[in-house]
Amino acid sequence: MTKFLISFPASAMDVPAEEMPAVSEASHAVIREAKAAGVYVFGGGINSDVAPVMVAPDGRCKAETYPQTRQFDGGFCVLELPSRAEAVHWAAKIAASCRCAQELREFFYDPEC
Repeated sequence: MTKFLISFPASAMDVPAEEMPAVSEASHAVIREAKAAGVYVFGGGINSDVAPVMVAPDGRCKAETYPQTRQFDGGFCVLELPSRAEAVHWAAKIAASCRCAQELREFFYDPEC
């Protein structure tokens, strides 16, 4: 089985405030469905209220990020699935519930995980 990252940036979710409760319920329903199917690994949203830090090999922290991830925000989930086609199927369900397109990425296989 392969693990897939399904994600979207916060700016992609352009939903009127009055529709957010319905979007929230719909997206939670898809996650509950993934859990019931046994494919859910973990997920959540990036907490934009907490600043990221860069941790050096010696453990020192700096208030910075890699330039390419400076704007990393939004929601994500990791699902473990038998095929890319199945991952596309779940990404489409999440896209429909969140009302925005989802980015799909595949993790490398690691025999120790």
